[in-house]
Amino acid sequence: MPLRFTLRQLEYFVAVGEAGSIALASEAVNVSSPSISAALSQLEREFGLQFFVRKHAHGLSLTQAGRQFMAQAKIALHEAQALKQLASDISGIVQGPLSVGCLLTFAQRVVPALRRTFEQEYPQVQVSQVELDQTGLIDQLRTAEIDVALTYDLEIPTDLHFLPLAELPAYAFLGEDHPLAGHAQVTAEELAPHPMVMLDLPLSVDYFLSFFHDEELRPNIVERTRDMAVMRSLVANGFGYSIANFRPLSNVAPDGRAIRYVPLAGALRPLRLGLVTAEGAQNVLTIKAFLQQCQRQIHQSGVPGMNMNTP
Repeated sequence: MPLRFTLRQLEYFVAVGEAGSIALASEAVNVSSPSISAALSQLEREFGLQFFVRKHAHGLSLTQAGRQFMAQAKIALHEAQALKQLASDISGIVQGPLSVGCLLTFAQRVVPALRRTFEQEYPQVQVSQVELDQTGLIDQLRTAEIDVALTYDLEIPTDLHFLPLAELPAYAFLGEDHPLAGHAQVTAEELAPHPMVMLDLPLSVDYFLSFFHDEELRPNIVERTRDMAVMRSLVANGFGYSIANFRPLSNVAPDGRAIRYVPLAGALRPLRLGLVTAEGAQNVLTIKAFLQQCQRQIHQSGVPGMNMNTP
């Protein structure tokens, strides 16, 4: 007896299972709540199972059957996408969905411009993006939740492929009244006694701290934040200096206060900005087209949202 359900219904089911409510799933997939409710009811009738339990004021919770069904539904959706990708490769047409991950620190500056150019060239591709820390990007690449990640070369596992795009030196971010703001460059020894605002992201922290530890110094960390905009505003308002591997185009923080970017002097290596994919994924037509387009754009115009010139 043939099964009467669609991949779209499976997609709605997975969205509800991950979101925990029909309303949130509706926003995630941009489909009305009644349509999602109808799809869930049809799936439950088709399979004779109850997938969700309603919890008063707490949305929906997966039953044991629902959890097992969701795991298999994700596999089915992934395999369906692989078939669609295979058809694209055979036809030679760059099309279909492309999920791009990006490191939190520069996602708002870099990804939109790269996406815009790519989507203009390949209008049949539907690009989605997600912003994560380095660990999250690696995890989602391995589980095929994202196709490609734009990030730094920080502890990239050997089972993933890294395509370098640009080399980014480290800068000290300083408020305009900071005693070191007028320097042409600053050393770890000069920075260490001053209050520091740490950009507190996995792996990035170890990289920034190595600037001091290699000189047997201990930075004076007084603030921590995972948000680049918050870090810049704290620096501009005199709460301390910080370190990051790019120089923004703007010399003002989000609140309008001035900020200075001074190169670091010493042995701290520049980070390489690049694209990470699962091994072999770079040969998939749509992913390959995105990698090539990013290479061309950054080679011709530099990294979007970043000042690549020496101060």
